[in-house]
Amino acid sequence: MTTRRVGFVVVALATLAAGAQAQRRSPSVARITPYVGYMHFGNYVDGPFGTGVRNAGAPVYGAQLGIDLSDNFAFVGNVGYSDSNLEVGLPIVGGLDFADAKVLLYDAGVQYRLPTPISLGREAVPFVEAGAGAMRTEIGVGSLRTQSTAFAANYGAGIDLQVSRGLTLRAMAKDYVGRLDLKEATMIDLKTQRTHNWAFTAGISVKF
Repeated sequence: MTTRRVGFVVVALATLAAGAQAQRRSPSVARITPYVGYMHFGNYVDGPFGTGVRNAGAPVYGAQLGIDLSDNFAFVGNVGYSDSNLEVGLPIVGGLDFADAKVLLYDAGVQYRLPTPISLGREAVPFVEAGAGAMRTEIGVGSLRTQSTAFAANYGAGIDLQVSRGLTLRAMAKDYVGRLDLKEATMIDLKTQRTHNWAFTAGISVKF
């Protein structure tokens, strides 16, 4: 075998080995995470003596799609839904409902997973994420329906607990920061404030 052929074989074997190593280290292409949880809404309007107008706390459910950009960074897109009620909050008494409020959340952002997992009996990976999107709120009283769509930034943090190679349990807290236009949604000309709306969720993440 000539020197040229030996060199060719060495380069070919090195290329194949490097390709195999890169394939083993390559991140998952995608992951989808259906989730359920609870959503706590902030006051749209603060009144005297601790009163306010807000959405009542309600269940939330949805799904998030993640596309890995590297071992630690991922692009994420999310759609969530909560069927709540518009209420007047009163001290001690609680809230008095006066309209339906259906909230659709949709957003996209970036997620950063910590490079060093922690041990909780199983491998656990904390992560943080931030993004932007919108909250569409549909207000209804009887057959009358109106809606308002407002920009909403978001940020959150959570933890992934690995169950198997392709299955992970996820817990997360995420804050949607936005402002509802009550005049557009209800025809009531009230100046609203920016609200923090927290979604506390748990789900199952499946890797592809």
